[in-house]
Amino acid sequence: MLRSIRFGEADRVLHLYSADRGRLGAVAKGVRRTRSRMGGRLEPLSRVRLVLHEGRGDLCTVSAVDTVRAHSDLREQRGSLERASEACEAVLRLLDSAEPNRAAYHLLCNQLELLDSRPEAACRGQSLAFRLKLLLAAGFAPELASCASCGESDHLAGFSPSAGGVVCASCEAGSFALGPEAHSFLVGALGRSLAEAPDASDIALGQADRAIAETLEHHAHVRLRRVA
Repeated sequence: MLRSIRFGEADRVLHLYSADRGRLGAVAKGVRRTRSRMGGRLEPLSRVRLVLHEGRGDLCTVSAVDTVRAHSDLREQRGSLERASEACEAVLRLLDSAEPNRAAYHLLCNQLELLDSRPEAACRGQSLAFRLKLLLAAGFAPELASCASCGESDHLAGFSPSAGGVVCASCEAGSFALGPEAHSFLVGALGRSLAEAPDASDIALGQADRAIAETLEHHAHVRLRRVA
């Protein structure tokens, strides 16, 4: 569950992401009442199994809920909680279609599980690795192996969001500097699992963050808060 919003006197509107149906919305009626059996199970960042009733409107109605993973441990660590919220927000903003995207679904599940079991994973480099992998799952991953403009594989000196990736010295007009360490981080973040996400200096992570953020803005028309 990505987000929960109060609705009316006792209801909640839920923003959900599922393996089979992509993004969908649902209303949990009466869930904020103290005697509600579903209240404690419908919390953001939880992985749940729902029984939904589809009516005539855009929102389904929650009929029953079972908890698959509550991720209660990550809620006890401020860093883990913030990183988990960032991950859900990225999915919420980037994947707004009812078309299923199993790669993105499993990526989010893995990220929440990792943050729940390993508090030390709640670092900037790991969060950027998640965001970059989410770009890949959504079809917006930047070109990192060769110049996105001319195909040159050597002398890669910058990053151009409009071109769609790294660029060589001859094509760097309109790009920003992307040092070797930042380039290596991006390549490693895509190539490794979330649990083995690389780390880098603050300067390199700042450049990588800018590359990811501006790729999102230029190609997906989505603006996310930078990863701090």
